[in-house]
Amino acid sequence: VQLVESGGGSVQAGGSLRLSCAASGLAYNAYCMAWFRQVPGKEREGVATIYEDGRTNYADSAKGRFSISKDNAKATMYLQLNSLEPEDTAMYFCAADHLCHGLRPDYKYWGQGIQVTVSS
Repeated sequence: VQLVESGGGSVQAGGSLRLSCAASGLAYNAYCMAWFRQVPGKEREGVATIYEDGRTNYADSAKGRFSISKDNAKATMYLQLNSLEPEDTAMYFCAADHLCHGLRPDYKYWGQGIQVTVSS
């Protein structure tokens, strides 16, 4: 199983980014997928989850600003980041598992992470 994130970078506060997570080696349609983020010295934080049936769940910090989606045909998950704030600066990771763990970092498969930096 391989998960590869892309789309990170640097943006000014108020800006937007779209992260992608391309998956291979798994039965994509049967997996729960999620985005997490982590800053040095802090625990990995769940941002958003998308279930096999397309239901979504968001951390309070993401509600109204971030949007998780997936394209089953492309085996790719997305995270649209809008109204970004300096506090959103972190390494963002995608995760997958055939079991659903919501926003808990208990997923079996992880990407390598991609940096998002928001300047004020």
